[in-house]
Amino acid sequence: MKVKAIRVHKLGGPEVLTWEEVEIGEPDEGEIRIKNKAIGVNYVDIYYRTGFHQEPLPFVPGKEAVGVVSAVGPGVTGIKVGDVVGYADTPMGTYTEEQIIPAVLAIPIPPSVDHITAASVLLKGMTTYVLVRQAFKVQAGHTVLVHAAAGGVGSLLCQWANALGATVIGTVSTQEKATQAAEDGCHHVIIYTKEDFVARVAEITLGKGVRVVYDAVGKDTFKGSLECLMRRGCMISYGQSSGRPDHVPLSDLAPKSLFLGRPGMRHYTTTRDELLHAAGEVFAGVMAGVLRVRVNHVYPLNEAARAHVDLEARRTSGSVVLLLDS
Repeated sequence: MKVKAIRVHKLGGPEVLTWEEVEIGEPDEGEIRIKNKAIGVNYVDIYYRTGFHQEPLPFVPGKEAVGVVSAVGPGVTGIKVGDVVGYADTPMGTYTEEQIIPAVLAIPIPPSVDHITAASVLLKGMTTYVLVRQAFKVQAGHTVLVHAAAGGVGSLLCQWANALGATVIGTVSTQEKATQAAEDGCHHVIIYTKEDFVARVAEITLGKGVRVVYDAVGKDTFKGSLECLMRRGCMISYGQSSGRPDHVPLSDLAPKSLFLGRPGMRHYTTTRDELLHAAGEVFAGVMAGVLRVRVNHVYPLNEAARAHVDLEARRTSGSVVLLLDS
């Protein structure tokens, strides 16, 4: 059968995202086919489109979606046609009307969580879970620094860290985003376009520094982030929207006995039990009101290029979602 999808035939800017027909078959052993309803947009989609991350051409981008099961392959148990499921990170290819995935990767969506909310929080929420509960366990009394505090993951990081009892410092680029970050649990918000975030963090912490930095910006903030850490502090890098950070010799970590990590969600969700546990923690937070999902930008799937333009220009905050016609 033929479905419509966004494909990338050559690397480049948003203009390489083309809307076209692709062929999709029936699910094989252990697979299911999903009719997508809502698709999450993440900055990693841009990395693949530009070639920063490698994927054989041509490919369908996208790493997060929620939909309804439309076909079930042989040997699949526990999932039936009509079930609402989500999937995140792997396999890539969510910018499409329908997709076939291994059934073991399908995540049941609670009935109380709508398609758009689920598609906007699944990958970002599980990433946040890994960042605050696995890669570094945030505890009450910690002071944390979150860059891009109004972004999709940043917003959730601020909320979750606040709920765990941490003092949260967030950096943003505009006053509008500063207001959102404060609403999301930031006790101190730094507009880095107007202030030196290193100096402000030192002022806020009375020179002590922070216990952990969550940095998705990369090149523009990496060195300063290390300066913001207290002794035995932990630097968690999980993205590089401004470019790959400059090389940091291990010896630079020695003066304060710093720790540096670059966690990936997939390494913490390698088994089905781990995957479902991470998703369960996210949905529990959403349903309890601990995590408020901000779906601030919605586009039709065939206008994915416009979503990428806005995301790269830092005109977005919260989550960005692509929708399909009913």
